[in-house]
Amino acid sequence: MNNPLIMHVNYCEQGQSIEEMCCKAVGWGFDGIEFRCRRSKVAETPEQYLNAIAAAVKKSGLRQVLFGGPGVDLMTADAGQRDKNISVAIDFYRLAAERFKLTVCNTMTGQLISKDIPYDYNNYAAHGSALAAPEQWQQAAEGFKVLGKLAESLGFQFAFETHMGYLHDYPLAAGDLVDRIASPAVGVNLDYGNAFLMANNPPLADTIRKLGSRIFYVHLKNYMSLPAGGWIATGLADGAINHREYLRLLLETGFTGPVCIEAPRPGDREWFARADADYIRQLMRETGAGG
Repeated sequence: MNNPLIMHVNYCEQGQSIEEMCCKAVGWGFDGIEFRCRRSKVAETPEQYLNAIAAAVKKSGLRQVLFGGPGVDLMTADAGQRDKNISVAIDFYRLAAERFKLTVCNTMTGQLISKDIPYDYNNYAAHGSALAAPEQWQQAAEGFKVLGKLAESLGFQFAFETHMGYLHDYPLAAGDLVDRIASPAVGVNLDYGNAFLMANNPPLADTIRKLGSRIFYVHLKNYMSLPAGGWIATGLADGAINHREYLRLLLETGFTGPVCIEAPRPGDREWFARADADYIRQLMRETGAGG
């Protein structure tokens, strides 16, 4: 088995250019980068953005390009706006597929945040799937039936990231959404680092077993417990999530998708990228996920 090792772009969002990101990622041993679908505070068209990535990929020799957030906002009640958001996404992925051989792209269906309760990372239960009305599930499913057909036609897949504040926050909620869409091109991006912080989420083994073949992609991150309670982001090798077990369980399901690592902590993220990549590559060799 040779699951591609992907670097999330958040390791290199501290002033690095796109070319620097690609060259550094290749030098650190990554197969690809998960870019965002657009850059914040940069005035450019999608064509200009994608062309800049394509030039950097060519120069660096980066093998894979994936795209992620901000996803497609389907939570608005305005049907016309939802249709516009879908059209914008279709245009973007068509342009991307002209430049890159897409495999799996991380995606979301738009934030779902309570108007009455302030959103914060310690209060997940008041937002996301727990807040969703039946019509919002339907809106998301209908939108991604369309986008799933697009992905099938272009030869790639979408994967819903399990992320706080979204319809697909809990892994089983993401699996439910995938079942409603019923497209071979739409699955789950299991970010257990997010699910790990959510109350009442099943343990890792149960989560992977229940999602099974619906897992198309994974994000890896880790957290360390604090003596006074709570958690703090840390290196992949240092936290409470056992990534050796994580990879082993994934492979038992027949998982062949990309493995993406993230840097949700401040400091020298370039150093973190190298340390985290070294650790995960070693685990991938030992578990059979990659060479």
